[in-house]
Amino acid sequence: MRGVVFDGTEPRVVDDLEVRDPGPGEVLVRVAAAGLCHSDLSVIDGTIPFPVPVVLGHEGAGVVEAVGPGVGHVTPGDHVALSTLANCGTCPDCDRGRPTMCRAAIGRPTRPFSRPGGQRLFNFASNSAFAECTLVKAVQAVKIPEQIPLTSAALIGCGVLTGVGAVLNRARVDRGESVVVIGAGGIGLNVLQGARIAAASTVVAIDSNPAKEPLARHFGATHFVPSAEAAREVLPAGADHVFECVGSTRLIRQAVDLLDRHGQAVLLGVPPADAEASFQVSSLYLDKSILGCRYGSSRPQRDIALYADLYRRGRLLLDELITRSYPVEDFAKAADDAHHGRVARAVLTF
Repeated sequence: MRGVVFDGTEPRVVDDLEVRDPGPGEVLVRVAAAGLCHSDLSVIDGTIPFPVPVVLGHEGAGVVEAVGPGVGHVTPGDHVALSTLANCGTCPDCDRGRPTMCRAAIGRPTRPFSRPGGQRLFNFASNSAFAECTLVKAVQAVKIPEQIPLTSAALIGCGVLTGVGAVLNRARVDRGESVVVIGAGGIGLNVLQGARIAAASTVVAIDSNPAKEPLARHFGATHFVPSAEAAREVLPAGADHVFECVGSTRLIRQAVDLLDRHGQAVLLGVPPADAEASFQVSSLYLDKSILGCRYGSSRPQRDIALYADLYRRGRLLLDELITRSYPVEDFAKAADDAHHGRVARAVLTF
């Protein structure tokens, strides 16, 4: 079968990939579509260290092909969106409703894929959606209505869970509050629509690319500005919530500086693993906070179902995120377009 493999030097589309059958508590999914997220590109450029060879992709949707013993919530033929959380479900963090903190779900890739000659390949983010078939833990497969196009449903599993989840679960933005979003890419757009769903009053998108303004406003921005200085003109006292969606230490500092009293800076962008950011310590004493956020502090079995319902009711935008679909053979073109910001979200199809 086809898939996108990164060997530590360059990504390649191969057609001789194999995946093992599902074991207990596992689900085999035939992937229909997968979003190309910057985290995939960050593995390729070394920003995110990851063992190789690896089958990339972590934002996908498809149809259940087979299930292993003990799986009862999905059956072959069901449409599912995939999450990246291979959480155990029994540890103290899972029991508290914090599956993103499950230690069994962090930094423990498996190798369910192989190629001729016996080479075994890692899965990326417990998911590897850039393969015609992928193997996930049962908890990662969330049943969705068949009426939702799988190309759109694919985007729920990372961009929506991360961006909308950061607003609703981590920051808990309340009605009438002010929000600033630094970076109007795929994650930033989902933060914008999360702020809209939360009924924030003033929602300022910051991006240096003016071509992003129409889409940013469509997703929920009330203002679109090119810089932090311009955002300060809109919100002279600062914002209740600032989301950094780029992964720049310079912009992290700007996020902190843009906060009003009792404000929260939420970090969503991914800088290099050894990056260090600085801020003025005294600026935090007015009850300001800097919040890390993993995967939108999501509970995927609950949240994916919620977002699917909001999409069906017209409150959550998915179709508009997809700038272009690419057959998986055109991965190099999709990656180049995503890297240079020509698309909000590129979607690979099989």
